[in-house]
Amino acid sequence: MSFTLDQFRLDGKVAVVTGAGGRGNSIGRAYALGLADAGAAVVVADLNQEGAQAVADEIAAAGGRALAVQVDVASEESTLAMAAAASEAFGGIDILINNAALMVDVSYDNCETISLDAWNRAFAVNLNGALLCARAVLPSMRARGGGRIVNQTSGGAFPATGLYGISKLALVGLTTTLAKQFGKDNVTCNAIAPGNVMSDAGKMLVPDDSPFIQFLKMTCALRPRGEPDELVGTALLLCSQAGQWITGQTIHVDGGWVLRP
Repeated sequence: MSFTLDQFRLDGKVAVVTGAGGRGNSIGRAYALGLADAGAAVVVADLNQEGAQAVADEIAAAGGRALAVQVDVASEESTLAMAAAASEAFGGIDILINNAALMVDVSYDNCETISLDAWNRAFAVNLNGALLCARAVLPSMRARGGGRIVNQTSGGAFPATGLYGISKLALVGLTTTLAKQFGKDNVTCNAIAPGNVMSDAGKMLVPDDSPFIQFLKMTCALRPRGEPDELVGTALLLCSQAGQWITGQTIHVDGGWVLRP
């Protein structure tokens, strides 16, 4: 079969995007809107029910199909309820984007002084949450003949220099493991590693006058900051028929900050 642009379409597919209820300029919202524009029905999942509903309403106003679901990704019961709600509303699940994460709220203490509670909380959301969501949607993907899982890691994991980076590097390990173990069910699992994105959370953590921005300006092959929308094309590749032979990979979308062979 020859390649056509239609292979990027997601008509008839059902996508779950966690952490998609961010107001304003957020990565989760960009993913949800992009998948809906490509034809998918989107489950907008977030701990913030009001925010999730606002994004779902935005999709519906543009003519798409969407459902807002409140979820705590660190809770197995909550992730199973999310998957059940998606299947009840749309008949099943084909795509999962594990975008929900702690970033601004993660402790930046060093390993000598960080509290174990702060450590465990970051891993409960950033790593365990991805595992629980993947396990929750797998039965539906298996029943539908396959699926796509995309984990949101970070350029800050290469190398990891703190708790946030450590949790995101662990997520890369989960990505390759799920790719290997779920491949027999025609379920791919890949990761996107964004650079410094000008989301509301990103600007809060790294303001324009941060010395880190000056470092990125000297380091990146292209410009040092990107917009949430600039991640959507990679997500569409990994979630669509166009990317059906890609699994176990981490794709850096960062302006050439992390250069890996």
